[in-house]
Amino acid sequence: VQFVETGGATVQAGGSLTISCSAPIFGFSNYDVNWYRQAPGKERVQVARITGAGVPLIRLDSVKGRFTGYRDDAKQTVYLQMNNLRPEDSAMYYCFVVGLVARWGRGTQVTVSQ
Repeated sequence: VQFVETGGATVQAGGSLTISCSAPIFGFSNYDVNWYRQAPGKERVQVARITGAGVPLIRLDSVKGRFTGYRDDAKQTVYLQMNNLRPEDSAMYYCFVVGLVARWGRGTQVTVSQ
């Protein structure tokens, strides 16, 4: 299983962007999905978890109040909605289904310019 992240772009500071994670697995609706990000030279950190019930749990303090998440189980896709973006949000963003043995996807690049 491999996840596919899409939707990354270059946006200006203060802008918004929604990125997607496709996870075509059996029973997708039963799984929580985590979002992570990794900036150059830094460790990968968890940003959020979208529960199987669709509840967004924001794990990274610096994005609380600005990021949220949701899912469309019919499309087997999870989304990360990012508002009021800052240059420090620039990173490669990844998703991963909790509890699965799988490969990391290629990620999607988000770049926030001043």
